Amino acid sequence: MITPEAAYIICRFFFDIAALYLWGSSAYLWLLVPTSLSHDIWARQYRLRAFATGCIVATTVLALPLRSAILGGNWAHAFDFGAMLEVLTGTTIGTAWMLQAAGTAALFLACVAAPMRLRAGAVTIAAGFLLAGLAASGHAAMNTGWLRMLHRGNDIIHVLAGGAWFGALVPVALILPRLSDRRAGRDARRALVRFSTAGHVAVGVVLISGAANMFLIVGGFPIDWSVTYQLLLSLKILLVLSMVGLAICNRYVLVPKLSRSREAVAALRIGTVLEIALALAVVGLVAWFGMLEPVAM
Repeated sequence: MITPEAAYIICRFFFDIAALYLWGSSAYLWLLVPTSLSHDIWARQYRLRAFATGCIVATTVLALPLRSAILGGNWAHAFDFGAMLEVLTGTTIGTAWMLQAAGTAALFLACVAAPMRLRAGAVTIAAGFLLAGLAASGHAAMNTGWLRMLHRGNDIIHVLAGGAWFGALVPVALILPRLSDRRAGRDARRALVRFSTAGHVAVGVVLISGAANMFLIVGGFPIDWSVTYQLLLSLKILLVLSMVGLAICNRYVLVPKLSRSREAVAALRIGTVLEIALALAVVGLVAWFGMLEPVAM
């Protein structure tokens, strides 16, 4: 039978993927893509956006009983209202869950009730709040005083920058075929240039804030592979560096060939899909080692 810990890791994976996608894709379409193209790509993502919102609602509902089961040491606590109430009112986990629930409610309202012309912006703000709330728990809570605040602030910056990078890849993959469209080609090129510019910033912030997190949590480089946390963190670093290498190849090898070769567009789209696949693996690792102790006890 699956353990509460494993169930929570799966739950957290789907929550994180959905929130990162909604934040990054909505922010990109709202702020960087020309209006007519933005509306078109936004409409094409309706089903994926609805699925992501549903994942966030479902995983938020499941998170509290799963946390209760983990703290209680067995599945019975997942169905014990009193145990869940203790977690909710007496732990930082409960505080984080309340923030997550508030963010989920705001996101749901943004998706279904915000005026259509304002919806991308509303989803961006709500998803950003939801991601920022993740810093209320986790390894940032192991510190005290100003160091805790610094760590949480760095966590927020890291997750928002990572989400901006990963989430925007989905609409980018949908925009690439428009390069050959006579009517939408100019807007598509403009959107991709803006993504490239913003992407440089996002990747730089991810690397810097990620390195800061590593030193705040582990105290140095993750070289003690007898500790599962550090082994998984090393794998995450390897995958992120692979994403960076792929992004550099896409930008500086394939993009200059776009005007001369149709094959370059197809190759760039494949490269973008590979980046998405690597990002999914990264989030899976984070969901896993986020439940572990970072150093040997």
